Amino acid sequence: MRHTTIVRTGLSALLIIGTWATAGLTQASAADAPSSAAPQASAGLITAMQRDLGLTEDQAVARITAEKAATALEGKARSAAGAAYGGSWFDADSGKLTVAVTDQASARAVRATGARTSLVRHTARQLDAVKSTLDTLSAPSGVSSWHVDPRTSSVVVNVVASKQRDNDVRVFVAKAREAGPVTVKQTAGAPQTFAAGTVGGDPYYTGNVRCSIGFSVHGGFVTAGHCGQAGGAVRGWDGSAIGNFQGSSFPENDYAWVNVGSGWWTVPVVLGWGTVSDQLVRGSNEAPIGASICRSGSTTHWHCGNVLAKNETVNYSQGAVRQMTKTSVCAEPGDSGGSFISGDQAQGVTSGGWGNCSSGGETWHQPVNEILNRYGLTLHTA
Repeated sequence: MRHTTIVRTGLSALLIIGTWATAGLTQASAADAPSSAAPQASAGLITAMQRDLGLTEDQAVARITAEKAATALEGKARSAAGAAYGGSWFDADSGKLTVAVTDQASARAVRATGARTSLVRHTARQLDAVKSTLDTLSAPSGVSSWHVDPRTSSVVVNVVASKQRDNDVRVFVAKAREAGPVTVKQTAGAPQTFAAGTVGGDPYYTGNVRCSIGFSVHGGFVTAGHCGQAGGAVRGWDGSAIGNFQGSSFPENDYAWVNVGSGWWTVPVVLGWGTVSDQLVRGSNEAPIGASICRSGSTTHWHCGNVLAKNETVNYSQGAVRQMTKTSVCAEPGDSGGSFISGDQAQGVTSGGWGNCSSGGETWHQPVNEILNRYGLTLHTA
């Protein structure tokens, strides 16, 4: 990235950690200040959604507003569904939250909250049990991932298209079907993490690996676990010491956190890389399936897409990682650890995926609330 001012240099290089002049932060806060009539979204974010999601400006604004309302409604609607709850998702066509339920009485209760309903055969608890059984199986490299899909009321197993006829893939799928309702889908590529070898430029380094910072927390920042092990030293864009990995987990999970010292400090900002204005972080409410989401990383900078699935088990060559969120946002090596954000709400840190930002692909992130809870961290918010 080319930095245009000295004030921006430290912040840009570290995504959200670095030197930030008081005047600069004040201007950003004013520009992104909430209003009662419009969602908290910058003009740059609207432009990025137009580019990556094929929306008009009015459609992008309307979608952000609708997604915010759906996120706020999800907990109430789930409570109304009770034991009949089969999952939920945001429907972009209607602009409404849709809740899957297994009986008509629960459907009426959910509709009373303002959500739409879909009658399905299996509850979320039943599908979670099936997925848990799959998590105990040894998965071959031809099986990309698996997750509970409330829209089909089944567990979706994603198989790499070029390996779908491999015997070990067929054996895994057969065992999966024995566990319960399973839908098999094809994917173009196998997942891989997005760490990269050291190159000149932004933003942080550990050993010979370059990764991206996710979100500021009080005392440091969160990022991907595969980027470094506990105790490992972390250097900034300029080679100066930032801190050390205080905790790290990979595989099984893909999260870590780094303490900040040596003159560095934290700010509640996700870098827009000049594509959009830098985004203030105001919370970490989790967006529903179907919602729009954007990612910031040191290699491919700022891109947007949609939430495709939650609680997905991803089968990397290094081992399976569980409870991941899948998106249609592209990414490339070096983007690992970077920020996933929906509106002004932190979502997670980039883990891996397949494809690239020229031809497209899919990317997974580790939900940020899980990282905060695991290490007892507090998100730095505006």
